[in-house]
Amino acid sequence: MISKRLLFFDYQGVWFMKAIILVAGYATRLYPLTLDKPKALLPIGGKPIIDYITDEIDTIDEINEIYVVSNHKFADDFINWADNKNNSKKIVVLDDGTTTEDTRLGAIGDILFTIKEESIDDDLMVIAGDNFFTYKLLDYYNYFKNVERDCVCVKEFEDRSMLKHFGVAVLDENKRVIDFQEKQENPKSNKVVYAAYIYKKETIPLFEEYIRQGNKPDAPGYFIQWLFKIKDLRAYEILDGNCFDIGTHKAYKEIQEKF
Repeated sequence: MISKRLLFFDYQGVWFMKAIILVAGYATRLYPLTLDKPKALLPIGGKPIIDYITDEIDTIDEINEIYVVSNHKFADDFINWADNKNNSKKIVVLDDGTTTEDTRLGAIGDILFTIKEESIDDDLMVIAGDNFFTYKLLDYYNYFKNVERDCVCVKEFEDRSMLKHFGVAVLDENKRVIDFQEKQENPKSNKVVYAAYIYKKETIPLFEEYIRQGNKPDAPGYFIQWLFKIKDLRAYEILDGNCFDIGTHKAYKEIQEKF
């Protein structure tokens, strides 16, 4: 099932990038907060988490469309959010038709769903809707333009005890990803990879190939684990700012108190 609402769009120029915000998860670890409200619409500092993401996307002129892909349970919530948001980009809310944790498509499944439904054939930025970050997305995009390669976003972690909860990348001297691990007990690197990715146009068909080969459709890091072996993948390292994964009540409370 697909449900769409379009927001204001009036810009003259050449566009060549789309953005996908992934919000189709059920965030069961945050129950009861997310029992009747999607995690991306939880407030931080008086506005929803997703607003911080779209505000940063607004700084990138080359992005002309934002696709917000939701599950069926919360699709109307995102449609209402989009209807009341004054945004410079066109926003399309997609309903992936799933209704439970057991039937969800997974992050990679939702990316492929969006690519197919919207016939995406441009460079693509993909961001998890529960990411709260303070780095400048425009800096990340400018890095992508400079290296002209698919990119991941990383930050060095000082607390090595936390690394097992994240995907980590091993980089060479040119910031090329030469290894990637998804949530390992003994990670090879302290470069944490956050769920913010930029893919070149020619990489888009590989999502379907990845699924066709029978690979896992859930965590977006699994696609990175597969991709770096066949493509030159680069890492933008966050030096000014941070990114926070709001996966638990404790993490959400700490972010609220800090911001």
